[in-house]
Order: sequence, then structure tokens, then C-alpha cells
Amino acid sequence: MGQYADVNGVRIYYEEHGSGDPILLLHGGLAGTYVWDAMIPGLADSHHAYVPENRGRGRSPDVDGPITYQSMADDIMAFLEGTVGEPATLIGGSDGGIVGLLVAGQRPELLRKLVTIGANFHRDGLAGAAMWLEGSPGDEDWAGPRQRYEEVSPDGPDHFPVVFEKLRTMWRTEPNMTVDDLAKIPVPVLVVAGDDDVVAHEHTVAMYEALPQGQLAIIPGASHGVFMEKADLLNRLILDFMAEEGPPQTLLPQRRR
Repeated sequence: MGQYADVNGVRIYYEEHGSGDPILLLHGGLAGTYVWDAMIPGLADSHHAYVPENRGRGRSPDVDGPITYQSMADDIMAFLEGTVGEPATLIGGSDGGIVGLLVAGQRPELLRKLVTIGANFHRDGLAGAAMWLEGSPGDEDWAGPRQRYEEVSPDGPDHFPVVFEKLRTMWRTEPNMTVDDLAKIPVPVLVVAGDDDVVAHEHTVAMYEALPQGQLAIIPGASHGVFMEKADLLNRLILDFMAEEGPPQTLLPQRRR
């Protein structure tokens, strides 16, 4: 059952599932909680899952002004402090992973670990993102997200183009992190991407190599929607990552030697 948290002057809708150590599932783009439907049952068996919807998406109303990765990160940091109340593992898909990187760099004490899925740390990392950068809100590519938005948004169906343009402006100009920024992140990070992701593989590998406690997983037969396409496999990887204590112990270490 969903409820609202008042965060930075924004009403953030969220759901809770399961019990145990806290995890926070953060969607990307114009999506909402529904993108995690296939993963929540497997994760909530052993963890307390918080599943919020970002400002202007799903059931969370929009506010005046632009949407930026920093504004979303500020919301999530306040949500972790005020609603979760203890360090959590943040699992972020696409934009949610970018927000997770900002949180990990600015307030690492709020996180136990971080999982980024199909995330880029710089805007130049998008390889096949014409749909995001050049499309229009009326395009057929956006029919599914548009319909879901219109069904639940408290701002009404006519507000979809407004949010779309705010996000497209953000995607064209952000994020702007550097490998030096990533090198300062002290929490363990699992970097995940589909083998047919919109984020360039070279960019994903650069992210992994820059993170002091990074791990890397490229999921075969998967796209930017890997959390819906390969939910069971992704859950197994995430649960194994969360269960680890300390750095991985491997037989033939090279990078971690």
C-alpha cells in the first residue's frame, strides 16, 4: 500500500514491501514503481524494500522549476534520513543509478552499498539515446510511459509534455561527473548494464574501473530494461553482492591484487 513522505517541499509517493535490512529501489526516466514489479518479490523475501517515485513521476506531483539529478539526489538523501532512518542499499535503474552515485559521493554514510543499472556518470556516455534526446512526448516510443503517467499522475494527463521536456533538458545537459568524482566514492558499488544497453560499454567499464570498490556485471540478452527482462538473474547478483562482507575474495585477482 502506498503512502506519501514530505521531502524538501515535495510530496514523494512510496511503497514498502517485506522486512529486514533496508533497500531502496529507485526508478529512472518517466517510469514509476511498476518497473520493479518483477524484482520486488525476490528482494522483499529478505529485505525491507522502500520504493519511491521521483518528483513529477508516477503519483508524486511535479513542482515549479527544473528537474535535475541534484534535486532528485537531495530528495532521496532527505528520504533516507527522514523515512528510512538507517543506512540502506540503494538499487537505482538508469536515472536512479545516477542519483545513487551522487548520494554515494555526497552522503556515503546514508548507504551500505549501491547498485547502478544502466546508469551513466556523464551525459557523453549515452550511446543509443536518440529516443530520449531527440524524440517528442507524442512519439509511439513513449506510448507506454505516457499511458501509465496519465493513469496515476496527480498533475493530470495534460502535464506529461511538461515533465517530458524537463527531463529531456536534464538528459541533454547532465550528468557531469568525472572519473575523479567516482574515485572518491567510498561505498561498494555493483555496476550493471545490459549487453544491448543505451549506455556505451566503454563508459560503463570506465565507471567500474574508477570506483575504488566497484564490481561489474554485463547481463547477456538484455537492454536498458534489464530489471524487467532478467529480473531473477539480476536479483541473484544483487543478493549475492549485498551478502558480501568486505572486498571479494577471488582465486586469481588482478585489479584487486
